[in-house]
Amino acid sequence: MLRALAVDDERPSLEELLYLLNADPRIGSAEGAGDATEALRRINRALESGPHGPEAIDVVFLDIQMPGLDGLDLARLLTGFARPPLVVFVTAHEDFAVQAFDLKAVDYVLKPVRTERLAEAVRRVVEQHGTAAAPRIPVHEPDPDHIPVELGGVTRFVPVEDITHVEAQGDYARLHTDRGSHLVRIPLSTLEERWRARGFVRIHRRHLVALRHIGELRLDAGTVSVLVGTEELQVSRRHARELRDLLMRRP
Repeated sequence: MLRALAVDDERPSLEELLYLLNADPRIGSAEGAGDATEALRRINRALESGPHGPEAIDVVFLDIQMPGLDGLDLARLLTGFARPPLVVFVTAHEDFAVQAFDLKAVDYVLKPVRTERLAEAVRRVVEQHGTAAAPRIPVHEPDPDHIPVELGGVTRFVPVEDITHVEAQGDYARLHTDRGSHLVRIPLSTLEERWRARGFVRIHRRHLVALRHIGELRLDAGTVSVLVGTEELQVSRRHARELRDLLMRRP
């Protein structure tokens, strides 16, 4: 049973998050803090109590934008502790996901919080914390022609054929289309394996590109790049020959 601390300066959001956490059978207790400073004092008491003490906290569900000390600042402070609680960011802002990953966050949940999305975050916490096996949440088989992305609490299904290229951002990947980009919690290596048969090829440690969306192959002073839409992407030396061969064989 996890012991959770929810941190949010907006009272309605905090109360909703606490309600959802307390409704999850894997959460033994959940308490709230109205700002990061209050949360830090509570976490200090938990660390002094020890991992099995009455004040212990296993996971912090943490908002990012708060007055004074913000959520990222608090997470950075926690990295300096010997045995800090796990961290799940719960925020209305998509833009901080990469920093959250760098701070070893277990998950990054967008507001408004959906019950099933929070349940998935709790499952990841349980898995990493090692307290117990999480109950399996029934899911449908994934659609190979679409990939689900979250935007403002709404799940949208982006056609794979619309994706021009993918950019690695830690354990996340940013999917680029002609109409914008979407951040998903999937490593680039996973998408490379999954979409190889669909014409996606690795051109760099940070980029996966759909061959059909490559408009030009450019050679300049020993460097190789490709034009995808209006964006020029560098091709690493180890991938240049394979990419050139694939483009030459492309119908």
